[in-house]
Amino acid sequence: MSRKNPLLKKSVDVFIATTVIMAFWYFLAIYVKNNMLPTPWAAMREFMSIFRSTILQHFYISGLRVVVSLLASTVIAVPLGLFLGREDKYDRYVSPVIYLLYPIPKIVFLPIVFLLFGLGNFPKIFMIGLIVFFQILVTTRDASKGVPVQNIYSMLSLGASRFQIYRHAVWPACLPKILTSLRISLGTAIAVLFFVESFATSEGLGYFIMDSWSTASYSQMFAGIMGMSFLGLILYIVLDIIESRWCKWQYL
Repeated sequence: MSRKNPLLKKSVDVFIATTVIMAFWYFLAIYVKNNMLPTPWAAMREFMSIFRSTILQHFYISGLRVVVSLLASTVIAVPLGLFLGREDKYDRYVSPVIYLLYPIPKIVFLPIVFLLFGLGNFPKIFMIGLIVFFQILVTTRDASKGVPVQNIYSMLSLGASRFQIYRHAVWPACLPKILTSLRISLGTAIAVLFFVESFATSEGLGYFIMDSWSTASYSQMFAGIMGMSFLGLILYIVLDIIESRWCKWQYL
């Protein structure tokens, strides 16, 4: 379980955490004794019985929406954040705009987004992407600002171009914090996913959970919640794999 096997260690940690959560859930269900809170075993049986017939389709749709929104936000926010962090003359004009827009709860614009773009996948992806974009942008910009100036001077003394400075000095220094921002944004994205899938849709885990709740199918509702949890877990594992390969110096 050394630092040379970070993914194995995290797998063990996930197993222990799952065991603790399941035990707490079980004892709480026994204590409450209400159909609204089934035992974890009942929810798991329901999950397995309807996974291929029902949940898998909703899981795929929700996963697609989260992944596309995160990728789109990252592709735009990371280069912009790296640039603003190193270019003060541009950052001084853009920062006030960020400070004004970032605190606004963008979810309030959901009805307007639906009105402008319809009820398909795009407005949901756009809404999720819009919210996580600012989280990634602010973290990346602050990380870029924090790159030690001596690293930049060392590159300049070797005759490096601006692009080479960004590629070999700024980007590697900021990458761990960018991945951290993606982990935070992933949690936000799944929370927003549930909200946007609760309105004007018939697909996705959020819709499935709310539909099961409205029909008092509580085992199915918790099966949907488990599906959303697995979605987050899978994406967190992907981020951990990326970090273990792109930031190997952190595990030395």
